[in-house]
Amino acid sequence: MASQGKKKFGLKRVLASIINSYNGLKVAYKNEQSMYIHAFATIIILILSIILKISLLEWLAIIAIIGLTLAVELLNTAIENTVDLVTKDYNALAKIAKDTASAAEFVMAITGGIISLLIFIPKIIALF
Repeated sequence: MASQGKKKFGLKRVLASIINSYNGLKVAYKNEQSMYIHAFATIIILILSIILKISLLEWLAIIAIIGLTLAVELLNTAIENTVDLVTKDYNALAKIAKDTASAAEFVMAITGGIISLLIFIPKIIALF
């Protein structure tokens, strides 16, 4: 890009970026089982959030966790596919790249679960 000069800006480019992002989401949902697990968890969390009438601050935390978890999962998918593009053969460094990307997603999912429990458990206990 640098040799071509300055990047062009405009509505066409913004729309192309949105379409590319949407295509990335489609591919991820089509090919990654974990995306379905996250979608299911997201639906449950949103339903609980509505039923338990969480506060604005709690909504902000839930929305951030959902977005961050999805973003980390998409990055994990991108890293795994990039490694597969570079080599199909076993390579210790490729394994480390894939495993640590997967670990990042695991850490994010666990963090999201803990935050969700910290928000929902007191509200569920208060119902009884």
